[in-house]
Amino acid sequence: MQALYTALVWLLAAAHFAFLAYLPAGGFLALRWRRSIVAHIAAVSWAVGSVVWHFWCPLTMAEQWARSRAGMAPLSPAGFIDHHITGVIFPSAGTGYAQAVVFTAVAGSWIAYGITRRRRGGDAGSVSGGLVSHRRAAR
Repeated sequence: MQALYTALVWLLAAAHFAFLAYLPAGGFLALRWRRSIVAHIAAVSWAVGSVVWHFWCPLTMAEQWARSRAGMAPLSPAGFIDHHITGVIFPSAGTGYAQAVVFTAVAGSWIAYGITRRRRGGDAGSVSGGLVSHRRAAR
């Protein structure tokens, strides 16, 4: 049973890393898959709430729970990012810089999304973000 909880810890950590990768990349993905912007706005809102208002993270809570059952050491009291990322991927003093990079990527992708949406005339009824309506108009 301990192996099952260990696998769950790995799965939750992977989900956490995927979420953190989606933050700077999701807006750029929405340039291709237009409707995914809604999911990206939700993810960014949650991340901002985590940083500014210290929302609790359900992935961190679940990982803590699974770690205790797997016989693993608990995460740092500050959570997943401080345990797995800060001091590992970037220096401990670089948290503000890392957040600024993510914010800049999000802002840039949302600006690009707004520009391309305006050029395409919005997403009204189009499955592929305006491409279908342009093809039909060309016929």
